Amino acid sequence: MTSISITDPILLRIAALAADLKVESYVVGGFVRDSIMGRPRTDIDITVVGDPLAFAQEVATLFHSHPVIYERFRTAMVPIGDHHIEFVGTRVETYEEGSRNPIVREGTLDDDLRRRDFTVNALAASLHPDRLGDVIDMFDGIADIERRVLRTPLDPIVTMSDDPLRMMRAARFASQLQFVIDPSVRTAITSMADRISIISQERITDEFMKILASPMPSVGMKVLYDTGLLAYVFPEVERLAGVDLVAVGAREYKHKDVFLHTLQVVDNVSAMSDDVWLRFATLMHDIAKPRTKRFVEGTGWTFHGHEEVGARWQEKIFRRLKLPLQHLDHVQTLVRLHQRPMKLVDDGVTDSAIRRLAVQAGEWLDDLFLLCKADVTTKNPRLAEKYVRNYDIVRQKVIDVRERDQLRAFQSPIRGEEIMEITGLPPSRTVGYLKFMIEEAILDGHLHNDRDEAKAYLLANMAQWTEDAKHAQFGRRGG
Repeated sequence: MTSISITDPILLRIAALAADLKVESYVVGGFVRDSIMGRPRTDIDITVVGDPLAFAQEVATLFHSHPVIYERFRTAMVPIGDHHIEFVGTRVETYEEGSRNPIVREGTLDDDLRRRDFTVNALAASLHPDRLGDVIDMFDGIADIERRVLRTPLDPIVTMSDDPLRMMRAARFASQLQFVIDPSVRTAITSMADRISIISQERITDEFMKILASPMPSVGMKVLYDTGLLAYVFPEVERLAGVDLVAVGAREYKHKDVFLHTLQVVDNVSAMSDDVWLRFATLMHDIAKPRTKRFVEGTGWTFHGHEEVGARWQEKIFRRLKLPLQHLDHVQTLVRLHQRPMKLVDDGVTDSAIRRLAVQAGEWLDDLFLLCKADVTTKNPRLAEKYVRNYDIVRQKVIDVRERDQLRAFQSPIRGEEIMEITGLPPSRTVGYLKFMIEEAILDGHLHNDRDEAKAYLLANMAQWTEDAKHAQFGRRGG
């Protein structure tokens, strides 16, 4: 029999408590799988034969914690230090057609393992002192771990129907573990991809972001696309796929598959950074190309303004996916600016253009240049090296100008309150315009980022600017 080594002090104390209380319990799922694979183990899920809620309360008391009880689902979570330990009763779950919530009833350990998503997760290791770590493997999950295959304990249609989120989990585990999805599972997902629509957006988004956080996100993204799930989960990304081809006389104008290009860029970024929001921005960087594409005879395909359109789409996307809005500005900024550094490669570029990039990128300047480098996907190594070298040159120019002109966290050296005090104006659009014009003058190099110099410049131009403010269009500085 296969055994895993259980050495975690918290788990050993829980095992001892279970023995004292004569509670039959097992550590299950990902903990067992990752122990066999030699991967870091973070989540601890414990299955209890009997009353999981009463045992969770005993564990909480032992560790001076407080359990979070989910009576309806017979589950509890006990926070212990950095761990969040889940306790679940052996159970059977069934879903009514169209329902998002399972009907839960008590079952045996066999029932509990049978209802799990994949054989590699349908593993249980005993917490009994005499059998500590002994693995129960009803469905050859250990062999599937060795073969690196995702297979379901039951007929895949049944397993996926019980909880359609498991279709997303197949893509996520393929991406995280670099496992292959069994053909029967892939066929089942393809046949019922539309059922993902009954799952709550929060659960879908959680799985999607875990795919994006995996070592090679393209693996999971391709599963989503190939099975048809992506059209339901993230239609804007799904619409990136396809090659544009137009024939004019004997000449063909072809544009690369933007979906495959985007996945390559995401993988490139993922090799350089674990920041999931940089990865999300990378996934979004060409998102508006399908909307903005035009064919110009003699030129080929153009995508004018796709970066600005893509940036504007982000708030709608964030709200639909229920993503945390504190990351919205980060993503918008990178999408909006991702083509700007290439335009600054020319040695003749002005300090004004460099100042504007420094201010617009702000704290995400390094992320922007990581994205730009990752976006170099040419197969010509000499050309790729040239592009990367040029980006390094531009980045250094921006850093030098930012430090020289004190542009880090840039804003007008004269705030709105002081402008009102100097001019006697009440809070108004005109005050905002005067502040905007001071900032523009600094970015254009007409004056230094200095309070006294800015105040003198304001007084010299106040009459004209006050008149101009009546008709001026100004706002977010997009370049």
